[in-house]
Amino acid sequence: MRSRGSFSLLRWISIFLILFAVILATIQVASYSRTRAVFPPGMKIAQIHVGGLDRQATAQRLLEVYTLPVELHYNENIIHLDPSVVGFEIDLESMLAAADLERTRASFWVGFWDYLWGRRAEPSDIPLRSSFSEARLHAYLAEEIASRYDQPPTAPIPVAGSLDFQPGALGTAVDVERSTLPIDGALRSTTSRVVSLHLERTLPPRPSRENLEILLKQTIDLAEFEGIAGLYMMDLQTNQEIHFARQGGAEIPVHPDVAFTTASIIKIPILISTYRQIDGTPDIETANLIEKMIIESGNETADWLMQREIDAVRAPLLITEDLQALGLENTFLAGHFYLGAPVLDIFQTPANLRTDVYTNPDIYNQTTPSDLGMLLEDLYLCAETGGGSLPAVFGGEIDQEECKSMVTYLTLNKMPSLLEAGIPEGTQIAHKHGWVTNDGIINLIGDAGLIYTIGGDYVLVIFLYHPVQLIWDPSSALVGQLSRAVYNYFNLPNP
Repeated sequence: MRSRGSFSLLRWISIFLILFAVILATIQVASYSRTRAVFPPGMKIAQIHVGGLDRQATAQRLLEVYTLPVELHYNENIIHLDPSVVGFEIDLESMLAAADLERTRASFWVGFWDYLWGRRAEPSDIPLRSSFSEARLHAYLAEEIASRYDQPPTAPIPVAGSLDFQPGALGTAVDVERSTLPIDGALRSTTSRVVSLHLERTLPPRPSRENLEILLKQTIDLAEFEGIAGLYMMDLQTNQEIHFARQGGAEIPVHPDVAFTTASIIKIPILISTYRQIDGTPDIETANLIEKMIIESGNETADWLMQREIDAVRAPLLITEDLQALGLENTFLAGHFYLGAPVLDIFQTPANLRTDVYTNPDIYNQTTPSDLGMLLEDLYLCAETGGGSLPAVFGGEIDQEECKSMVTYLTLNKMPSLLEAGIPEGTQIAHKHGWVTNDGIINLIGDAGLIYTIGGDYVLVIFLYHPVQLIWDPSSALVGQLSRAVYNYFNLPNP
């Protein structure tokens, strides 16, 4: 039989143990409750560790990180981009709500039981949820960055006393499209918030047409040319023109269209009218005549070709009618080349009726630099695209293949001086040259051509006239120098 004292001691020990267990459980519940009030250890929201932080502290930390400026580098310049400027915002509520679901995905007592036994599941990372305005970023890059830091290229300028151009300088410009993606990535990153902007090098523009015109006029003046010079140039990419006439170092006033004797350059219109008359590819005899007319510049050959393919008597007038149909009012052929050939008509043109300037133009054939230039432009457009005035005016009588054939014939004309002297060997040129002599004295030199270069194709027509005498070497050298200046304009060295 137990004693009463022994029973009482056991009871008190039991009561103590029960109370201890209750107290311990209460402490554990309280401790677990505190852990459920904050995010679990190891949890990350938008790449940021938030374990042990409550909602308010988490929100503050997220905002502190994602409102930091992004550092933009433009070469040596550093620009700080405030995310709010481009409308960057993080979706705090949805991320915190997702984190809350992660934290409370187990019921309280299930979670408490796992807590007691030290079982803890690794929390999932909550990804960043954010947005920004790409339009606002583009506007910022264009208006704030490009306007301040872009460097425009500088155009080449003529080198004083030479035919060359001083190379221009490259510019820099921010590439808005290519810079957008890395900035977007930096706005969404907690560690990589520095972006080197994508820059593109901008090529210098071609020198201004005005600069080239000044250089050409200076070249004529430096050569101390005392006669009359007429020049026409057309950029076949932009249709920009240079057109002037100069006499004794001074501009010829009113208008640059001066009447010059066309000389053998009239064989370009003869070639075009011949192709208007024939159907497709010339036969062997006609092809031989064309080749000799262009390569050997034979006058008898030109007469035979006109008489064979155009008209035995009226061929020069029919060629003139073709030119007038094309709108070339200052160019004509009034008779054949053979000695004693009759003048079939007297042509008065706006150019030869001028009284302020006179080059003693031949009554048999005359032109102006601009007329020949526009005729060559028409030939170029026809050969390149099938367009221009030749097919438009003459319908199906001249087509693209025929124009290509005519250009090919003109490339066979080889002349190591005049226009060809100003371009590198191997450069394609389709041209015809000519000069006028009286009793062995040269009074006029001309050359008209299409010049094809890497930097662009162009028309160039140059005439020089002197009433007393043109000395061949300095005169032909001047044409070559002018040709070289134009070539350099189109084919500038890389900066």
